[in-house]
Amino acid sequence: MSIQSVSGGVCAARGFRAASCAAGIRYQGRTDMAMIFSTVPCTAAGTYTSNVVKAAPVLWDRELTEKGAEIRAVVVNAGIANAATGSEGLRLCEETAKAAGQALGIPAESVLLGSTGVIGPQLPLDRLAAGIQQMAGSLEASDEAAEAASRAIMTTDTVNKQEAVAFELPAADGKGMVTVRLGGMSKGSGMIHPNMCTMLAYLTTDCAVDGALLGKMLRRVVKDTFNMITVDGDTSTNDTLLVLASGLAGNAPLLEGSAAARLFEEALYTVCRKLAIRMAADGEGATRLIECRVIGADTRDHARRLARSVVGSSLVKAMVFGKDANCGRILCALGYAGVDFDPARIEVLMENDRGRICFYREGRVLDFDEEKASDIMNGDRVSFLCDMKTGPAEATAWGCDLTYDYVKINGDYRS
Repeated sequence: MSIQSVSGGVCAARGFRAASCAAGIRYQGRTDMAMIFSTVPCTAAGTYTSNVVKAAPVLWDRELTEKGAEIRAVVVNAGIANAATGSEGLRLCEETAKAAGQALGIPAESVLLGSTGVIGPQLPLDRLAAGIQQMAGSLEASDEAAEAASRAIMTTDTVNKQEAVAFELPAADGKGMVTVRLGGMSKGSGMIHPNMCTMLAYLTTDCAVDGALLGKMLRRVVKDTFNMITVDGDTSTNDTLLVLASGLAGNAPLLEGSAAARLFEEALYTVCRKLAIRMAADGEGATRLIECRVIGADTRDHARRLARSVVGSSLVKAMVFGKDANCGRILCALGYAGVDFDPARIEVLMENDRGRICFYREGRVLDFDEEKASDIMNGDRVSFLCDMKTGPAEATAWGCDLTYDYVKINGDYRS
């Protein structure tokens, strides 16, 4: 069985339930809290922001996942980030986990936390606790519950983001195959930049997998998914990606290097890639997705750096917004990426389902059909292909155009 898309988001895998509520943390008239709960203890792994200023929930989650704690629940709020809140923010994490533990009948140390929103204000513990009580009584293993949870964690996102897949692995009893599911949800629209980006992402799976191996696979996958998107060059204080594994699929535990482990990692990559691209496409104020695929690079690291440099360029982003095919901006972004190459050898093309144009070859800008170029740039996705002609490595990065609305959104974010 190949990897197949299925419905269900964070509730697709066996053992997981979700709930959401309107707790009034900062937003009025919408849900702003979500909960994921597992009926059994889970192995877990996480990756977190590289920003030196880390939000209190990041510190809480990192300590628990790094020591291999068995996890049963995740509680997330939108509106206030619980970042730059000092010792009070850390105390609030502890009290929130205790409230969740009491409501769910589990240890506080098995509760992970997530927050997103404005940096600085303290979270209202009374509203968090009330929201937890409400969600604990309304947990469901349904597509609708997963959908609602994915909407509750949104901030400036315009669409919710969720994905799930199914595939087969050898059964634990050695008799045939079992179906394994892996799903997730994420939020992120602004403050998006490696490593990682303003994002919260929560994945669940019923695969039986050791926490240490799960962490290794997650870190590998992140390099070519969430760490390959950028919206505005700002890395958040709250970035968190968590994976919980219930083991209820009944598969034989994964062994590193095995065919089963490789298939699971491919499924993990598939879900993370789709969520990452949706986040890039939903950048604050964006009108279209920008993709840059670098091929023919000497190393994978250099390919990543070149691709990220193009999608992260403010001038390239503005060029795509204005539908002005100024390929000099792509060449400029490649040139300052910190990677050595021969400009006289590379080739740069622009393409999507509307057509393809070669901009640059053998050291010079080519004549091209401006009308056709404008039509290509009218698409929802604009893709640049850069062939460096120095080796076999390749990488793809994603971003979005830079619009007037980005400034409007962030000019009065707090109000």
